[in-house]
Amino acid sequence: MTANILIALIAALHLYILVLEMALWDKPAGRRAFGLSPEFARQTRALAANQGLYNGFLAAGLATGLVLADPRFKLFFLLCVLVAGLFGAATASRKILFVQALPAALALLALWAGI
Repeated sequence: MTANILIALIAALHLYILVLEMALWDKPAGRRAFGLSPEFARQTRALAANQGLYNGFLAAGLATGLVLADPRFKLFFLLCVLVAGLFGAATASRKILFVQALPAALALLALWAGI
């Protein structure tokens, strides 16, 4: 139960990131969320949209795991989120460790514990 709630929250977070990266990247809300200058946001809009699409795939995979009640889907996509979060924290922003990797790790622990 706890694992499913955490997974649903993580899926919702990744849908929110999809919107930020695909639709709001060069808008005030997107620039504020990522600390971007208007010029940089304009120049990197296509790259951000690509990142957003990948976040959408993570959300879709987690949602599929919830709908099918399949722990293998949940495990695989939580591991994908964790790896992406660790990589993002190492290469882009340490904040990603807490926003993406930590929630995935907590959900993985809850899934493993069966709670």
